[in-house]
Amino acid sequence: MAKTLTLNSPPPPDGEAPPRRSLVRYQFTVLLLTFLSYAAFHASRKPPSIVKSVLSAHPPFDGPSGPHRLGELDLAFLSVYSISMFFSGQMADRTDLRKFLSLGMLLSGASTAAFGLGYWFDIRHLSFYVLIQVFSGVVQSVGWPCVVAIVGNWFGKSPQKGAIMGIWNSHTSAGNIIGSVLASSILEFGWGWSFLLPALLITIMGFFVWILLVVHPSDVGFDTPATEIEMDDEENIAGAENLNTNRANGDGEEATLLGIDGVKAEFDSGSGSNSTLAQTEAIGFLDAWRLPGVAPFACCLFFSKLVAYTFLYWLPFYIRHNGVSGQQLSHKAAGILSTIFDIGGVFGGISAGLISDRLSGRAITSILFLFLSIPSLIIYRAYGDISMKHNIVLMFLSGYFVNGPYSLITTAVASDLGTQESIKGNARALATVTAIIDGTGSVGAALGPLLTGFKKHLLRFIPK
Repeated sequence: MAKTLTLNSPPPPDGEAPPRRSLVRYQFTVLLLTFLSYAAFHASRKPPSIVKSVLSAHPPFDGPSGPHRLGELDLAFLSVYSISMFFSGQMADRTDLRKFLSLGMLLSGASTAAFGLGYWFDIRHLSFYVLIQVFSGVVQSVGWPCVVAIVGNWFGKSPQKGAIMGIWNSHTSAGNIIGSVLASSILEFGWGWSFLLPALLITIMGFFVWILLVVHPSDVGFDTPATEIEMDDEENIAGAENLNTNRANGDGEEATLLGIDGVKAEFDSGSGSNSTLAQTEAIGFLDAWRLPGVAPFACCLFFSKLVAYTFLYWLPFYIRHNGVSGQQLSHKAAGILSTIFDIGGVFGGISAGLISDRLSGRAITSILFLFLSIPSLIIYRAYGDISMKHNIVLMFLSGYFVNGPYSLITTAVASDLGTQESIKGNARALATVTAIIDGTGSVGAALGPLLTGFKKHLLRFIPK
């Protein structure tokens, strides 16, 4: 029977591990910086949905084909975003995460501001806006694989990962809320300003990430997580025990200097040829797809993000054109009211994380929330316009159940799958697995808003 031994990483150069409270402080800082950085990403994505009603009167989005062209903008961004996500995950596993994330944030700020230039220069060519959205899709795809990989580096297989990730992943809804409030509050001065403020926010956060973010515990002297070795015979077990003993007796200088790679080479060339050690090379794209659970959860996220992003891009437009209590709301009021969906998403994500930890089941929690989202959406469509109270309560419930599995799958599930036993704790697989899951979900995110723009009359999403 195979046994598992643990080889601990060498101690810091000064021989003493940093105190526990320093570790907690670094973990909190990493959570805060990654939370704010990805909230800024989502805040910079929100302006197109806030200004849709205004853009519908601005060439080339006016006239009967206006909603169709607005849908094309969403498709341009989300389709490129979903494709680029797969490549960004591979790059994130092979580059400096801090620099890569900062670069993505700075370029995202530039692309968001560039869209707003259409207002000041009165640009009426659809191709200009499509190209901006294509570029935005590329640079925005950098964010998610990076932040999940960084948080995974610091929290590993914590038994409270679901709760931690559920709270942390509220950055998605927080960013949507911040973006909605910023874009709506300044919309009356011209729709171009609705893009400028979120662009400034993500640019400032990009500089903070560049200066302050620590990617891995080992970068500041903390021990890296223990490395597991599985061996199938007593000779290999004895060899590994001797290595640990030599280290304890001060005779393992060579092993310490060589580190994990040296130990691996020593086993591969000798009696440990049958052992498997934590991989240090990034995992291949197809190999990541074959990991247990990756494909099913990726498909699940496809449908979850389809619904979530339909609301993200079209909810303010829907509220504006349908009204509440028989009254049509202003552009600003519709944009701010739409944040109730995201507030429900915050509570849904946290609840999904807590429930999955308690049940020790990510899949059953995701299924539960997805099934409950069906009646909540139907009821909101049927009764949401009766009164403001009905609208707020039903919109909150819709956001709660729709964003619950979305939050859980993109964080705790992706982190679990990227550090599962079948890849022996290969930390460099995490960004790739995360990108595959979120990239597949983003394909659904691209289809949802597109179908809404094309089929609004058929679906009765917007009244004729």
